[in-house]
Amino acid sequence: MEENSKRIVIVGGGLVGALCAYYFGKRGYRIDLYEYREDIRRSKSPRGRSINLSLSNRGRLALRDVGLEEEVLKSAVPMVGRRVHFQNGKVQSILYDEFTNQCIYSVGRNFLNKFLLTAIESLPNVLLHFDCKLIDVNLKTDELTFYRCSSQDYLRVTGDLIIGADGAFSCLRRSLQSTPLFDCSQTYIDHGYIELRISPEQSHLMKPNHLHIWPRGSMMLIALPNIDKSWTVTLFMPLSEFDRLVYKEMVLEFFKQVFPDVIPLIGTDQLVNDVIRTKPSVLVSIKCSKLHYRDKFLIVGDAAHAIVPFYGQGMNAGFEDCTVLNNLLDKYSEDFGRVLEEFTRLRVSDAHAIADLAMYNYLEMRDLVTRPSYYLKKWFDKQMHRVVEDKWQPLYYSVTFTHTKYEVCLQQRDWQSKVLKRSLLLFGIVALSFSALTFINIT
Repeated sequence: MEENSKRIVIVGGGLVGALCAYYFGKRGYRIDLYEYREDIRRSKSPRGRSINLSLSNRGRLALRDVGLEEEVLKSAVPMVGRRVHFQNGKVQSILYDEFTNQCIYSVGRNFLNKFLLTAIESLPNVLLHFDCKLIDVNLKTDELTFYRCSSQDYLRVTGDLIIGADGAFSCLRRSLQSTPLFDCSQTYIDHGYIELRISPEQSHLMKPNHLHIWPRGSMMLIALPNIDKSWTVTLFMPLSEFDRLVYKEMVLEFFKQVFPDVIPLIGTDQLVNDVIRTKPSVLVSIKCSKLHYRDKFLIVGDAAHAIVPFYGQGMNAGFEDCTVLNNLLDKYSEDFGRVLEEFTRLRVSDAHAIADLAMYNYLEMRDLVTRPSYYLKKWFDKQMHRVVEDKWQPLYYSVTFTHTKYEVCLQQRDWQSKVLKRSLLLFGIVALSFSALTFINIT
């Protein structure tokens, strides 16, 4: 690692900010990472949301590039497919990859964040600053102002490059929105979520190495495995439905009607307590028209493209930001101006595409997966992929197990849908014609 005199300031010590700091640190830059919360490794209670993360090929590549993949996978649980629990009691497994037998990995958010922060500390040119909340961005002087709650004072810093990885409600992004031609849309969906838990003692009731899904039309419940044999359960449904679950009787009646087989998995008392005491979290999607300003400011991860969690690609897309950024630094000999412009050109269209795909996958997981047409399409995808592997990749496969641009994945889905509709129409015409000819011959 060669020492570099340039200073990089990274705002946000979450997953993407931490990995980004490690990437730049490995390149020899002087890194200052600022996080507004306390050090998660020294916190007595977990912070923020803890939805388990699905680590797939894009995220794995980012970790592999800096030599961290192997250690992360040691604390992750492989998932080979979905385990669908229908309302009639039927259960069915659907493999993620029937072609090359690849899998995705369930990994705990807090574990991964702690791991990345510890990895950063091994680099002598990286400094971590906790309890520092960004409160002002001066785009004229390139100066950031942080407030340190513990000492109740202010810290003013600048750098050769300032990267915002400070989440969906990014302070840095809000400042960039005041610059010319920087458009940003924020869309909430009317669904929220709460987290529940299946204890290790009940794990024998769950088929291992699967993501379990209970699809119910307008709502769904999912369960992801943890390394300690417990399962993290997440209930997604309209916020209006959560508003109804205020008493024990209401909660039990709801689960008896909608998710009856979940009650013994979690336990009646634990289920009621967790549902009543937990306020549902909201889900938001962020789309930006630019991801940089001049050669000085850049946003990545959720700050640049927050998406709903239904494709398991939020973290993977953020980690892929780091891969793309690192490759561009190599390509343009660390010319920040050219790197940032090209980063925006490459990632904006992909960010918009995966945001749309994530919304589509929620519909698929909670509703379409219960319909015969879903399995017909799966069968058609499978046959076409076997016949013309290079030209036909199922959508989930291309998003999860390849590094195809998200934008191209979306375009392929639209093209494949047209082919499927035309094929079914042609099949119907042929079948009708054959029936007609048979009838004529008989008569």
